[in-house]
Amino acid sequence: MKTLGLIVLAVAVLASAVGAFAQDTATVTVTEGENKVQASVQPPVQPPPAPLAPEERVPMAKALAIVGACLGAGLCAVGGGFGIARIGGNCIESIARQPEAAGPMFTPMIITAAMVEGGMLFAIVVCMLGVLFI
Repeated sequence: MKTLGLIVLAVAVLASAVGAFAQDTATVTVTEGENKVQASVQPPVQPPPAPLAPEERVPMAKALAIVGACLGAGLCAVGGGFGIARIGGNCIESIARQPEAAGPMFTPMIITAAMVEGGMLFAIVVCMLGVLFI
């Protein structure tokens, strides 16, 4: 049943994308008596964009550094989220096994999660500073 739903979804997406494959040129054939006249209708041609001035261009190394810093910030956020989730999940699992130890386990869990979050935010700030000062 799940496969059938995925197939229906794929067909619906492909059917909605038909307009993306439309041609911009139309050919019209007009018959007047024995003469056939063909006319081709094309959309107006847009001029190419003006080239950037040398001071507006971004060198490839700078662009890749910015992309790397942004990816680093994203990985820091994801890694910190996984770390905090693991800390919380293990603490809850321990409390479920031994409910009387909930009090002594809760405080170290919060402190450890705060340390992970602090490290994550520090890494994100370092990545964003890299973007600003590249």
